[in-house]
Amino acid sequence: MNEPRIQVGIISEQPAISFSLLTPYRLKGKEVAPGNYRVEHSEGKILFNGEKQEEITFETDDLHRDSFELKDVIIGLHFHWERRENQRFQGGLKFIVEKGGITAINIVSLEDYLRSVISSEMSATSSEALLKAHAVISRSWLLAQIQKNKDTAGDYQTSFESPTEIVRWYAREDHARFDVCADDHCQRYQGITRQTTALVNRVIDETRGRVISYEGTICDARFSKCCGGMMETFENVWEPIAHPYLQGKADYIGDAPLPDLTVEENADEWIRSSPPAFCNTQDAGILRQVLNDYDQETADFYRWKVVYSQEELSSLIRERSGIDYGEIIALEPLARGTSGRIIRLRIIGTKRVMTIGKELEIRRTLSPSHLYSSAFVVDAGEENDEGIPQQFTITGAGWGHGVGLCQIGAAMMAEKGYRYEEILHHYFPGSQIDKKY
Repeated sequence: MNEPRIQVGIISEQPAISFSLLTPYRLKGKEVAPGNYRVEHSEGKILFNGEKQEEITFETDDLHRDSFELKDVIIGLHFHWERRENQRFQGGLKFIVEKGGITAINIVSLEDYLRSVISSEMSATSSEALLKAHAVISRSWLLAQIQKNKDTAGDYQTSFESPTEIVRWYAREDHARFDVCADDHCQRYQGITRQTTALVNRVIDETRGRVISYEGTICDARFSKCCGGMMETFENVWEPIAHPYLQGKADYIGDAPLPDLTVEENADEWIRSSPPAFCNTQDAGILRQVLNDYDQETADFYRWKVVYSQEELSSLIRERSGIDYGEIIALEPLARGTSGRIIRLRIIGTKRVMTIGKELEIRRTLSPSHLYSSAFVVDAGEENDEGIPQQFTITGAGWGHGVGLCQIGAAMMAEKGYRYEEILHHYFPGSQIDKKY
C-alpha cells in the first residue's frame, strides 16, 4: 500500500469563497499566478474568471510545496467556540457544487494531513507518547472511514423516526464527495495554519504508516476530549455494530470494582461524585497539552453543571428540535450506555411527549451548541401552581461521546510515564499496531 492522497472538505455549501494562491498552480493545464481570487455559485455552477464550470481543480505537481489560503473558514461549527479565521493549506485545491453552494476541498498527502491534525487537535508541544498515540489513531480512523465509505456507499442508515420517537446518529452522511471534513465532526484539520514543531514532525515520521488493527482490520479508532471516567460503547453512539476494541471500561488501570452505569441509581451516584480516573485532573499543564486556546474557554471537563429556567429550556428545545413540547415537565432517562451516557431520553411537555436519541441528538437538543456530554442527571426546581418546574439543573460528566481514546486521560497517562503502545492498549484493548505503508 502506498501513502494515500486524501480529500478534505474545508468550507461547505457557501454562496462564494475568497482565496489566495500563494504559489503558482495549474487550471486545465494552464498556469495560474499567485494572487487573490474568488469563486461564486451561479445557476448551479461555479463562476470563476467569467466562466461557469461544474468543478474547478487547481493542480500541483508537488503536494508538499504549493500552498493556498482560504478566507473566513469556520472552525468549531455549531459548537460554543465557533469562529472564523483565514487558514493556509498545502497541496491541491478543488471547488465543487453541493446543495446550492460551493464546497472547497484540499487534496493532501495523508502524512501531511496528520501533521496538521496532531497540531490542531492538541498542542504541538504535547508529550511524545501522547502525540505518537494520537498519530496512530488519527491515521487509523481516517483509513477506516475511507474503507467504510467504499463498503457502505449509498446504503448507510443514520436515523429512525416514529410519531413518538426520534433516534439519530451522525457519521458519514455529510461527506459523500470527499473523504473527511476539517472540523470536530471528523478530526480538526487546519492546514499549515497551526504551527507544527520538530517533535510533531519526528512523531509523524517515526510512526509513518502505522495503524491499530483488530483481527486484521484497521480499527475505527474514535476519540473524545474527556470520557468522564468511563468509556462508552461504540454501538450506543453510532450504528449498531459491535467493535470488541470499543467497549465500555474504566479510565484507569487497576482491579477496583466497576459500577454498572446502565443502572440509573449507579449512574446518578457516579455522575454526582468524582471517582478516580486518568482524566480526572485539573492540572493546567496537562490540559494545555490537549486543549487549544478556544477549548480552554471551557473550565470544567470531568464534571460540569448547567442551569436553565423553564422559559429558557422550553424555548431552547423548541428551537433546536423544531418540536413544540409546550412547557417542559420532565427529562427522563430511558436507557444509559456503559459510561452513564443517556442514549434514549424522554422529553415530557405540556403539549407533547417524545423520546429522542442517540447521544449527540440529545446533546444538540439541550444546548445552543452541544451539551458537553449526555452523561448527566437532571434536578427539577420548585413547581408553579400547575405543578410545572420553573428551573432545571443538569449535572454532567465528561466532554464528548466518550468512545475510544480519552484525550485528557491519554495526556495524563503519558505524564505518568506510560509508553504510547501502552496508551493504545488501554483505550483499544485487543488491538495491535501494524505498519500499512
